[in-house]
Amino acid sequence: MKRCTALSIPVLREQIIACERCSRLRKHCKEVAEVKRRAYLDWDYWGKPVPPLGEATAKVLIIGLAPGAHGANRTGRMFTGDSSADFLFRALCDTGFASQPSSVSREDGLKLIDSYITCAVRCAPPDNKPLPAEATRCRPFLERELELLRDVRVVVALGRFGFDAYLSILRDKGVIERRSAFAFGHGSEHRLGEGQPLLIGSYHPSQQNTSTGKLTRPMLRSVFERARAILSEA
Repeated sequence: MKRCTALSIPVLREQIIACERCSRLRKHCKEVAEVKRRAYLDWDYWGKPVPPLGEATAKVLIIGLAPGAHGANRTGRMFTGDSSADFLFRALCDTGFASQPSSVSREDGLKLIDSYITCAVRCAPPDNKPLPAEATRCRPFLERELELLRDVRVVVALGRFGFDAYLSILRDKGVIERRSAFAFGHGSEHRLGEGQPLLIGSYHPSQQNTSTGKLTRPMLRSVFERARAILSEA
């Protein structure tokens, strides 16, 4: 696993966009960008690894799974242009972490406030299921983000994949002994050691979860209301 040595978030973004480590993922993203979905035939798909959204001064780090094939892989911005974006940015705006409640393109003017959005895998995977080796090759980017984001007080993991990816890094750094000691659940909170951010679990705002009612708007908003409360206490 090659270590990422970017010295700043802007440099890291450029390294992510240029990444070609996973041939299967790169092939899939390019094919999706060429074939397109009928509703987006007039779009010029991004089709590259998707960089994070936010600034190095963020106090809340949000970790998802991977870009959506016709969402972030199309728009080039994390959680932008699909139903997951509709849920996430409404919750972020309602709790003061985003400037507007919707996210449709990189040029729509949306700004994050005190927050930073990334994913464990930076390319859209087939069937939304990255292979273990692909997640491993992408992991150095998340490791470097954790080093560069020095003001983070709360980590919100959207889904078990992002939750486990974060804990795996802390385990390998010796911060925690084992990942299995921390149970994932919506609204679950974990103190991971002195000086470490609070980890909050959340169901992922995927269409599968939101359309079935497993995750509702109030449920997701409550996670970020809790994050806001933690920042206020600090």
